[in-house]
Parts: sequence; structure tokens; C-alpha cells
Amino acid sequence: METIFAVSSGAPPAAIAVLRISGSAAFAAVQQLAGDVPAARRAALRTLCDGQGEPLDQALVLCFPGPRSATGEDLAELHLHGGRAVARAVEAALAALPGLRPAEAGEFTRRALLNGRLDLSEAEGLGDLLMAETEAQRRAAIRSAGGAVRRHAEDWTSRLLVLAARIEAELDHGDEDDVAGDDPLPALREAAAALGEDIAGVAARPPVERLRDGLRVVLGGPPNAGKSTLFNALAEREAAIVSPIAGTTRDRIEVPVVREGVAWLLVDTAGLADDTDDPIEAIGVARARVALAEADLLLWLGDDPPAVEGASLWVHARADAPGRSAPQAGQLVISVQRGEGIDALWARMAEMAATLLPPPDLVALNARQRGWCTAAAEALLRSATLDDPLLFAEELRAARRALDAITGRAGVEDVLDALFGKFCIGK
Repeated sequence: METIFAVSSGAPPAAIAVLRISGSAAFAAVQQLAGDVPAARRAALRTLCDGQGEPLDQALVLCFPGPRSATGEDLAELHLHGGRAVARAVEAALAALPGLRPAEAGEFTRRALLNGRLDLSEAEGLGDLLMAETEAQRRAAIRSAGGAVRRHAEDWTSRLLVLAARIEAELDHGDEDDVAGDDPLPALREAAAALGEDIAGVAARPPVERLRDGLRVVLGGPPNAGKSTLFNALAEREAAIVSPIAGTTRDRIEVPVVREGVAWLLVDTAGLADDTDDPIEAIGVARARVALAEADLLLWLGDDPPAVEGASLWVHARADAPGRSAPQAGQLVISVQRGEGIDALWARMAEMAATLLPPPDLVALNARQRGWCTAAAEALLRSATLDDPLLFAEELRAARRALDAITGRAGVEDVLDALFGKFCIGK
């Protein structure tokens, strides 16, 4: 495998630029530039020179022999002065050496995964950590990158292996006199059901995407209900066109907002007209209905209660409009013109966020992990209904394959490129 290099501390200029080199030729490259290879895990000050002996920089050099390194390979770090010209000159000198090339996005982490230094769930957590913008996102990502998902999967797998070993022993030796006895299948079915319910319970928790992408808050209602006016007030800018003409909003408008550490994605939609001869408006209404179905939280601005499943708040908007009907019980009264009710609406939204977001002290799964957890739980719950030991054992094998896919032990090649393509160079 080729030896790779990249600045891993962010794009220069900076006080320090940490350039990493990983691969079998890493220490040879250090010797070429620094004259010798310092003792393992000891920082040493060296003058780096190019192939013609021209000085490039004075740098701290550290070497980490594999497999006890971040990537599982021989790894070197050059702590350079952080100017752009310095980093470019050292990179050019490394690129001129045989067997070395610049790293691709996420390649250091990918090698760590392939060499067993971390699993797929930890790599996904690291990716989320690099993109974290709120404290809640950071905490969830740190937990995943630190192995919380892996530990859950390993615990489930350990319990599953006990069941698998017992049923395999029954299949192989159940008819022998020295192991014959009571039928173990009822007890195994009960244990499989309990394990399946445990896994399903974790899979049913609020998804980590709500932390990463923001709670999707959709404003819905009939035409001219005040959705765009309220949308702009919540976004604190003129994101949507406001007009007294019904049907002004034709398409979904999305604005991300971070408020008190919680990420929100506000979505304005077209008014839900029952009948329209305008084909463009009809498309907008269809898209609005899709948006309502995808909402984590619906702000409903109609005069009738929201007829939807899921979390919703019933808003009495345009409370200051002449001739406006009186609010009904359960409605939140909003007057954007007078600035009334906005803070109360945000407070209610924050209360609901506590139930819609993953609990801060529990592990949260992403969509891929949740899918495999669900598959494992379904296989275990199916096994609990079976009287045939052979079929029971096969369902346990299906559950095991699903749990292995969570951590990357099986069936994950199709997700690696997509995952590491989101990483920055040097990670």
C-alpha cells in the first residue's frame, strides 16, 4: 500500500501545521528529510531539507511505529511552522520521494478502520465530530467516536453467541445420551425475544440525524394563513416573500437556525388549497404535503386543529388582523407585527425538542446503524416464534450478520466511499 501524507491540522496559515505521513515508507521519508529517525514517540527538533540539501524548515518530528499508531501503520508527524509556503515546500519534497503521494479525503481514518484501529461506527462518529456545530452534536459525536455504539453491538453479539452456541450444540449432539435432557428451545426462544426487544428499544430512540441535520419544523396551513410571515420571524430575516396575495409561496423554502444549542431546519410551504387550476400551485401543494409528512414538528396555522400524526403545535397567527376570529383552546397566539408570542412559541418548541432529540446520556444511532439494529431485532423476534431448531439457528445467524454490519465486520464496502468522501484531507 502506498505511503500517504497530508497536513492534518487544518489549512495554513496557522501557528503550527501538523503534517502526517502514514505507510511503510514513512520513516524512510523522515530520514530523507531530517537526516535520521528520532526514537519512537519522542519529539525531536530537526532541520528538514529537500533532495538538494536546501533547508525547508525547523520542525518537531515524532515517529509512531505500527501497529500502535493512529492508522495502524508506521506513522510520522512533522510539526512545521504554519505558513502556506512552508507546508507547500515540505509537501513538494515528500511528493518527490518514491512511493509517496498526497492523501485523499478521509484516507487516514479509512486506513485506521481497515487496520482495526477503530470500527465503522467510531469512524462515523468521527465524521460527525468534524462537522459538529452545536454542543449537542459534539456530545453525541464524541460518544459514538469513543465506541459507545460499538460497545452496545459487542454486548448484543456476546449475548447472541451464547444462544447460538447452545442451539448449535443441541443440533449437533442433542440425540446423544450424555447431553439428552429437557428441550432447551423454549428457554432459548425467551432469551432471543428479550435480546430482540432490547435492540429494538435502542433502535426506536430519536435518531442522531435530528441532532446533526436539525429538527425539521414545517409550517403548514391554508393559503394566506401567515406562514411566511411567521417563518421570517423565526428565521429573523426576510427569507420568504410575504404578500397578501394568496398562493405567493409556491415551493418549499428551508432555513437552518441554531437557537440555544439546538439545530432547527425551518421549512415554509405552499398553502394547502383544496382546488386550484394553476398547475404550478398544484405542484407546490403536493410538495407541501410531502413536507408535512416528513416533519419532526409541525406548526399548523389553520383555523381547524391539525389532522396529522406526530408532534405538532396549533398556532393562531395574525392575531392582530382586523376581523380575525378569537383563538381556540390549545392555540398559541402569535402577532408578528406586535412581536407577541414568538418567544412563547420558541419555548414550546424547545420543550418538545427534549422528547424529539436523542437523550444526552444515551447512545443515538444513525440511519444505517438503525437499519441494521432493526434487522437484527426482527430476526431475533422471528426466532422466538419458531419451533424448528434449524430455522431458529438460521435466524440467529441473520441477526449476527446484521450486528456485524453495524461495526463494519461485514457488508459495508458500499458505504465506505460515501462516508470518507465527507472527511477533510488529513483525517
